[in-house]
Amino acid sequence: MDLTKRQHQIIDIVKENGPITGESIADRLSLTRATLRPDLAILTMAGFLDARPRVGYFYTGKTGSELLTEKLKQFTVHDFQSIPVVVNEDVSVYDAICTMFLEDIGTLFVVNNDANLSGVLSRKDLLRASIGKQDLREIPVHIIMTRMPNVTMCYKDDLLLEAAQSLIERQIDALPVVKEVESGFEVIGRLTKTNVTKALVELGRDQRL
Repeated sequence: MDLTKRQHQIIDIVKENGPITGESIADRLSLTRATLRPDLAILTMAGFLDARPRVGYFYTGKTGSELLTEKLKQFTVHDFQSIPVVVNEDVSVYDAICTMFLEDIGTLFVVNNDANLSGVLSRKDLLRASIGKQDLREIPVHIIMTRMPNVTMCYKDDLLLEAAQSLIERQIDALPVVKEVESGFEVIGRLTKTNVTKALVELGRDQRL
């Protein structure tokens, strides 16, 4: 986050004199309290300063990078997950390829007749199945998918950083976001590398405001 010269001055004053009231900060800068109010609001919301009623402002002692890291650590999967694309385990490989192409995604989540997660299909799985002379309309996806319990999953309340680490370690493009039900795991979302990138972009945009 790029601070103005006056905002840097405010931080220096609070560092040296905190806790200090807004009126006292305004006096030191020869400004009115109303003129100073937007700057104090920005610095407080950004986390550089904190305020206590009838006490005043004080410096949090955190740098911009530390504040950025703290905010990133607060993100959960639910904040950035997208709508899952699922297919039944009995659909053909041909139909799965068509679905992946039409939805413009790299991973399909496979469910059984109870709508519970039973496996995952990647582009690599479908590409391997396409090599050869077999009729893709006759091969069900459950023959080639990665089956449970070998599927890496996440929950909506998991930290985004932890889920992103799973994507990196497993070298996969997407995780199914699931919730436990009596008969297994219901797919309620998906987390992809694109979702993680959006989180970083949003965080960076906030820091520029």
